[in-house]
Amino acid sequence: QVQLVESGGGSVQAGGSLRLSCVASGSIFSINTMGWYRRAPGKQRELVAAITTGGSTNYLDSVKGRFTISRDNGKNTVYLQMNSLKPEDTAVYYCRLYYSGSLSDGFDYWGQGTQVTVSS
Repeated sequence: QVQLVESGGGSVQAGGSLRLSCVASGSIFSINTMGWYRRAPGKQRELVAAITTGGSTNYLDSVKGRFTISRDNGKNTVYLQMNSLKPEDTAVYYCRLYYSGSLSDGFDYWGQGTQVTVSS
């Protein structure tokens, strides 16, 4: 059974920084994508950033230049460094681990979420 455990959320003033971490445990196919999603009150969940095992990344336009996603494949851990935070970044942030391809059975796991609150 694969589990994702997030940490690093909290409250910060606008302009501040937070670093989220997500550790995946269990039997994990080595080729995968790890990502961070968020859901703000009254809004749909959206992709914030994702990174493949090989290091390819993509970002939500509104966080480009402020957020950086990285991962440690040996530790099955993904990070999200969030700088210059804005009140509109306030949301529950979720970690996701997934794979869909021909090399293995597909999988899709989610963490429990961590709250990020940015005050003005």
